[in-house]
Amino acid sequence: MTTKQPDWEAIERAYRAGSLSLRAIADKYDTNEGTIRSRAKKHGWLRDLTEQVRTATKEKLSREVSRTDVTQPDVREDAQIVEEAATEAASVVLAHRSDLAQWRGIAKKLGAFLGGVDVTAENHGDFARSLNAGVDAQLKLIKGERQAYNLDAEGGPTDADEFTKLLDELEKEG
Repeated sequence: MTTKQPDWEAIERAYRAGSLSLRAIADKYDTNEGTIRSRAKKHGWLRDLTEQVRTATKEKLSREVSRTDVTQPDVREDAQIVEEAATEAASVVLAHRSDLAQWRGIAKKLGAFLGGVDVTAENHGDFARSLNAGVDAQLKLIKGERQAYNLDAEGGPTDADEFTKLLDELEKEG
């Protein structure tokens, strides 16, 4: 029986892009964080493209991406890594917008329903708790994904401690 080797080139690209936490990279490529951390140290990988990915993501979202011809192989590879990571991160943000629109629609329907119902002490709490739980769940999902893709951090964290804590919290609540 042979064990499938991880795609180390893809893992290095994800590591350098800095978009995913080590835990998320390990999950995505079916390996573990320690192995990635060791290999990164051994081969001198740096999470050196985080800011470029963040900038490219913002450009994609505002549709102001300008393309230039690249001649140096290293720059071309970096540009490709940045492009791939920015495309993936932009799709997360666009999915957030879609999800939020869905939640707004649900909240609007609930608001309209509650507006037509005599709210009593007996039913008010149930409706309020349902809406609160839905909004809370969506906010936690967005926060988790944004952390996993490193979209809000200024300096680009190098470890997954905060993301791991959030996942553990979500798991306890689930």
